Amino acid sequence: MSKNNLGAIYLSGAASIWGGLYVVSKFALDIVPPFTLMFLRYLISFLVLALICKYTNTTIIPRLNKITLFQIGFCGYFLSIAAQFIGTKLSSAHMGAVITTLSPVFQSAFAIWLLREKITSRQLLSIALSFVGVMIINGVSGFGSTGSSQEGALFLLIAALFWGYYSVLAKKISHIYSALQITTFGILVATVASFPVAAYEFTNINFALLISWPIILSILYLAVISTAVAFFLWNKGLALVPSHQAGLFFFLQPLVGSFLGWALLDEHLNQSFFIGTALILAAVYIVMSGTTSSKISIEEKQNTSS
Repeated sequence: MSKNNLGAIYLSGAASIWGGLYVVSKFALDIVPPFTLMFLRYLISFLVLALICKYTNTTIIPRLNKITLFQIGFCGYFLSIAAQFIGTKLSSAHMGAVITTLSPVFQSAFAIWLLREKITSRQLLSIALSFVGVMIINGVSGFGSTGSSQEGALFLLIAALFWGYYSVLAKKISHIYSALQITTFGILVATVASFPVAAYEFTNINFALLISWPIILSILYLAVISTAVAFFLWNKGLALVPSHQAGLFFFLQPLVGSFLGWALLDEHLNQSFFIGTALILAAVYIVMSGTTSSKISIEEKQNTSS
């Protein structure tokens, strides 16, 4: 299997896991305040990853690029997720779903600036198709002009911006540190950063409900699967796939989330879901087939010259 296809599998796995995040979070957030839930998922996730690092003799605290790794944890894992929480609360789920899918657009912009990657017309077409697909799936209703809605949109834009920035930084240092090191140190930073706000929320927690098995299992799933595993897969995929192409897989989140909402929460899937899904899958196919064709042509030229 080629490096590009393997990276696509990693990125698809991460995006699919995050697509199911809505289903579990919706249940857990009824009991656990948002920043407390963030802190708990990061804390447990770090402990799991730290054990894996110890078992594999992997260094957690880096010697080089400490500022870059700190930015990955603080901007990507903490600020981006926190801004998404606040933005969604101030606006609507529809607005949150649509605006945060601007992350691949910001990711491509940062890749051009920081990595000097060139973007092709095929990649631009794929990004546009995917974004249109997401808008069709989520609809454009619920966009108000109130002050809180505008503030929510601003926070959501900040979330998308920081996520795109983090993804490019992770790509930039992927040749120096492994996905395990990048993920573990980044989550450590996010754990420390989220603690002060979580400590403030502790006074409003019903601890009797917090220690119930449904909540415990939900937090464990969010920590181990949706955080440790998903971030590792995303960072692993970023190391193998060009940034413009990697960002496209972010669009799989609303697709998977809508499907799981239908399967587990009895939410209705209308015609818009299937049209949007077709556009997203077509976009991924276009960019992936373009990469494969390029590789074949290069190999043919090499064989001809030899």
